[in-house]
Amino acid sequence: MLDLIGAIAAGAAFAMLAGTIAVYLPADLAPRWLAGTVLWAAAIVTVAALGGFAPDAPGSLPTPGFAFIAILAALFGTFRLSARFRSALLSIPLPVLVGLNIARIGGVFFLLLLADQRAPSPFAPSAGWGDIITGVVAIPLTLALARNAASAWSVKLWNAFGTLDLIVAVALGMLSAPTPFQVFTAAPGTAVLTSLPWILIPTVLVPIFLLLHLVIAAKIRSAESVSHTRFVPST
Repeated sequence: MLDLIGAIAAGAAFAMLAGTIAVYLPADLAPRWLAGTVLWAAAIVTVAALGGFAPDAPGSLPTPGFAFIAILAALFGTFRLSARFRSALLSIPLPVLVGLNIARIGGVFFLLLLADQRAPSPFAPSAGWGDIITGVVAIPLTLALARNAASAWSVKLWNAFGTLDLIVAVALGMLSAPTPFQVFTAAPGTAVLTSLPWILIPTVLVPIFLLLHLVIAAKIRSAESVSHTRFVPST
């Protein structure tokens, strides 16, 4: 039952993230964005269904880590190299960018997997509570941004925490996986993250959330370069 609910939640989060970004892309880029992200997610699902991400499938190679790095490089590389893509993402209002992170309240699934003895410590508590805090704080912050009542420092602090949460979660996940780099060996390990639907978190959702944090940081930096006295969320 937990896997079924997790699949619905992960699918809904992906649809919300990909769809919202597509709304702000130019008419010719939106279909390519949607096609690329959907094809990537479909490829991840297919490989996972065939057991390609199982801990013993590639020997000691952390294939989920390779998939994470590949999609993250593609997203960040496109943001860096494509002026039109970058400009479109920077046009997304800050309340929308921050509000999308409310979906990270779904970090409660990590705590449920921990309680079900299917996810290890310290990975699950860190990833779970970090996401929950990021998502919960995003609610009042989004409302404040919508009223143009949020300070730059509050958005910066939240954005830094949300980014660090994802980085730490990825690092702990890798250090808990059965690879030559494994540090945390306590059962049950991170095998659950190599199976459906949980594989979608590190290989699809986390990279997109990291992209959103990058865009938020860029928007704040751009706004501060224009005015050092008043933070304008819509710019």
